[in-house]
Amino acid sequence: MHIITRKRLNEFAERHPTATSGLAHWYRALKRNNPANFAELRKLFPHADQVGGLTVFNIGGNKARLVAALHYNRRKVYIRAVLAHAEYDAGKWKER
Repeated sequence: MHIITRKRLNEFAERHPTATSGLAHWYRALKRNNPANFAELRKLFPHADQVGGLTVFNIGGNKARLVAALHYNRRKVYIRAVLAHAEYDAGKWKER
């Protein structure tokens, strides 16, 4: 899958170095695989959840949450936000 944009991953990793390996794993796994739907995605990421039209991933043993819009038919992933748990729990990411 084509992931847009890696910049958000890098920015979060700079602020939260403990999440770096988890983010790298997520990136590699999605780049190498092309899930056709959410059921196939759950085989790669069992803890992924759908929230409205977005998919939320737990990163690195719950070190972070990654919110993305996946377009399976176009093989594209748009990263909307990478958040620490406190930021995620505040819910402001839903307003974007």
